[in-house]
This record gives sequence, C-alpha cells and structure tokens, in this order.
Amino acid sequence: MTATALFNTSVMGMAAQASALGAVSQNIANSGTVGYKDATTQFSTVLSSVQNGSDPAGGVTAQTGVAVTAQGNTQQTSSTTDLAIQGSGFFVVSDSSGNTLLTRAGSFEPDSEGRLVNKAGYYLMGYSADDANSPSDIAGLQTVHVAIGSLIATPSTEGSLTANLQQGADVVDSSALPSTNDASATYTSKTSVTAYDNYGNSVKLDVYFSKTADNEWEMAVYDSSKADSSSGGFPYSEGPLTTQSLSFDSNGALTSGSPTTIDVPNGQTLTLDLSGMTQLGSSFSVSDPTINGNAAQAVASVNVDSDGTLNYVLTGGQTVPAYKIPLANVSSPSGLQSVSGNAFATNASSGTAYVGLPGTGSFGDIQSKSLESSTVDLATQLSNMIVAQRSYTANSQVFQVASEVMQVLNNLK
Repeated sequence: MTATALFNTSVMGMAAQASALGAVSQNIANSGTVGYKDATTQFSTVLSSVQNGSDPAGGVTAQTGVAVTAQGNTQQTSSTTDLAIQGSGFFVVSDSSGNTLLTRAGSFEPDSEGRLVNKAGYYLMGYSADDANSPSDIAGLQTVHVAIGSLIATPSTEGSLTANLQQGADVVDSSALPSTNDASATYTSKTSVTAYDNYGNSVKLDVYFSKTADNEWEMAVYDSSKADSSSGGFPYSEGPLTTQSLSFDSNGALTSGSPTTIDVPNGQTLTLDLSGMTQLGSSFSVSDPTINGNAAQAVASVNVDSDGTLNYVLTGGQTVPAYKIPLANVSSPSGLQSVSGNAFATNASSGTAYVGLPGTGSFGDIQSKSLESSTVDLATQLSNMIVAQRSYTANSQVFQVASEVMQVLNNLK
C-alpha cells in the first residue's frame, strides 16, 4: 500500500465511522418517537484492483439502513384513536398533497375538519364500513373522518323476530288471507315491530300470521301508516311489503321460511331472522323483537376494534360501524424508502403495497388506546457511539501517520 493509499483508506474509514455516528445520533434523538425504527450501519470493504498477486489497497464504505420490521414495545394511552399494530403491517396515510405513505406511527387525533391525522401531519386512510367489497389496493381508500357531535341516523338492515304460533288455531280460508289486502281479510295473530328508514324516522310494521294448513302458516307484513283510517287495518292503501310461507315439523320447530326480507319504506332491505319461531300448543306470544337502526343521534365518541372497525358511539349508547381501517405491506419491507415524519414510501426495491384487514392473512391486529414505542435501546446506542468514536479517532491517527510519511518523502533529495 502506497503512502497515498494510506490517505484514501483513512479518509474512507473516518467517513464510514461518521456515518455510523450519524445513525447513532439519529437513533438517540428519536428514542421517544412513536413508531420509530432504529437506523443501523453496515460496513463493507472496498478494494482496488489486484495486480501480479499483490495485496490490493483498500478501504471501507458504510451503508445505513432501517430496521423496518422490528416491533417496538406497546405503551398504553387514554385516547381511543391512538393505535398500535401488533404484528406485521403498516397504516396507510396520505400527506397534504395526496401522496400515499406507510407508517406505524399511530398517534392519530381529529383535526378541525374531523380528519384523523398523526403528529407528523399524515392522514389515516380507510374505507366506509358500508362498502361490502374490501379494497385490495391503496387506490380504493379514503381519508377517515371522525364526526364527533354530528347527527347520525342508521337505517334498519337486520333483526330477528321470535314468536309462538298456537298449534291448535283454526285454518284461515285462502280467499281471506291478509295477503289479499281485502277489507274482509282475517288472520290468526298479529304483532307490530319498529324499524328505521334512511332519515332516522321510525317505521311501524304490522306483522300478520295466518294458519293456512296443518303446520303451515302465512306471514304478511304491512306498513302501518298505510292502514285504513277507519278500521285501523284492512284494506291498506298499499299491498304487503312482503309475504312469507312458514313450515313447521311435528315437534313445532320451524323448517322453512327463515330468513325473510322486507323493503322498509324510504329505507333499506331488512333481513329478518325467523329461526326462533315455534308452533306449540300454548297461546300466541312474542319475544321482544331485535332490529338494528336508530333515530338521529349525535356521535359522542369513537372506538376501534382489533379488526380495524372504527365505530361511532352515539349518545344513546348504540355503536355504529363507520370505517374499516386496513393495514398495508410490501413484498420487501427493507426496501422501503424512509421519508420525514417517520413514514415510508414504496419503490421498485420494496414492491407495490397491498392491503388487507387486520387479523387476516399475514397482517397483525390493531390495538386501540396504545402506541408502539421506538425500537431504540439507549444502552446499545451509547455503546455503538463509543465504538464508532474510537474507530474514527484511530482512522484519524492513520491519516496523521500518512501525513508524516508524505513529509518524509517530500524531504528526500
């Protein structure tokens, strides 16, 4: 190795150790940053070409990477929109320009417009809980809004009705069944249930049960507001919302007819579970029907389930799913590009991001009222700093020696 090579090698050594010290400094500064992944420095040799079997002159280069897949400890908080990921995956966020990024920094809170944003100014992305199709890529996501104080009306979409129909009841003539909507219509039993339309208005539904044969019944459902004003029943100004045949076995258990669907006026299709219906010898009786939906109520708070469902909690205590918060991942997380704000951008090295629901496939769960701590271990960083500092000092001494050698050579005559 020539004297000139000594300069090159020592300079490269100091530059490499400076990179290591820079990584240590960055890690120590971010030891309290939520979701931060510590930077690591890898060294590799650099050799000049080998000629005539001689030992090549060489040096060292340093490359700093990020421990993207490392899992930090979980710290508990009091905010339901503080979110931590237990396992693999990233939150999908966007910046103010609409650029999509990935992060594990889940310290989200509503801004003045109700958008969930973390401390770095990145907006949480998800999709409406009403969307039956889960997006498979980032393009289908939207900004998650938390509408605290706003009014929410939830239309009825599902419920159950359980009743006992008296086995010994008389058969109703087919020409007088409620489904005919004739003024002379007769029935065996009647009850009413309440559903809600798209505006939060209650809709009373009249439900008629009529025995048509042994172990056979007809159920007809009408909009109570269309009942005849004088009789309070038939004829209704409009036909039945649905008609359903019910069949029972010799033990009084329902064998067919459940579920049934009802198109609620100005509302949604209500799927009504009738599997608990019986036909026994006792008189007609109805258990409390259970139908979802509610009148307009204010959103009091939100909570987030482990499967990523963000729910509105209404002032009446009802919980209404509002958004699904998916997680994202890439084929090579170590290839992600770090950006400011403790986030990552995809590139050719990482591969394209794909999304999925928490708890499915390789994705971890979401834990509310929690934040993922930095992966930095201060003791390790201080140790690394001492090693890098000593190595830097040693390389500087090599540089000084090279300088003295060059001085000797320059003085030769």
